[in-house]
Amino acid sequence: MTVTPRSFGFVADLVRRRSGIALEPHKQYLVESRLLPLARAAGHSGVEAYVTALRHHPDERTHDTVVEALTTHETSWFRDVVPFRALREHVVPAWRADAPAGARLRVWSAACSTGQEPYSVVMAVADLEPGVDVLATDLSEPVLERARRGHYTQLEVDRGLPEPMRARHLTRAGRGWQVSEDLRRRVTFRRHNLLDLAPAGPFDVVLLRNVLIYLDAEARRGVLARVHGVLRRGGWLVLGAAETTAGVHGGFEPVVLGGAHLYRAAAVAPAVTGGATLR
Repeated sequence: MTVTPRSFGFVADLVRRRSGIALEPHKQYLVESRLLPLARAAGHSGVEAYVTALRHHPDERTHDTVVEALTTHETSWFRDVVPFRALREHVVPAWRADAPAGARLRVWSAACSTGQEPYSVVMAVADLEPGVDVLATDLSEPVLERARRGHYTQLEVDRGLPEPMRARHLTRAGRGWQVSEDLRRRVTFRRHNLLDLAPAGPFDVVLLRNVLIYLDAEARRGVLARVHGVLRRGGWLVLGAAETTAGVHGGFEPVVLGGAHLYRAAAVAPAVTGGATLR
């Protein structure tokens, strides 16, 4: 049995309040396919029965599980390539030229999924800037556990990781590959909801890629306001190719570097309302 409009509305509202993700009515198939394993594991006949039980007997842990199940965790190594080239060839050299002696490059990889993005950042800049610290955050604790382990299947490694990088930073581990300890110690993984207060800054670079496209307008405004608040003035925001700050937050200046469309944090940002804080 497919979910009723009432049950879909309950799930969509839950996901919006806890993550800012907007589930449009045509996403009913996604709710059904993602929640069916949870429904079966809980002993229900289908998703409709599972959601009905959740409506009548709210449970915080189950709410979190539902939201995590409906969060997209698509990722790959050096995704879209160009932003990582811009970091290596433009952003990091310019930062090092202005940074005081002994400073460390601070990067926040938001919505990092299973870790390929933050590890790619370190790989991209390691030769230029050994003093790099990456904070990688995600809403889902299960995917963060995978990221911390740094163990990837052959299929995952084949998605975007150049062979020279693999040879330098990964070793064979059974049928898969293990990220080196040197690489892992430069990345700190932490659970974080983008609707909450941002991690303590300032950061020199924030990667918030392919996230805003899933959020409603209010959540986008709030997320960008919080990101702006922890970015060093003159620091860089990296979004997905289909995303922009235009019309959402006025505190960023679009700049093209080496073919990559990046956003520089302005010295002063206009007041922005919107956003939410969970629990």
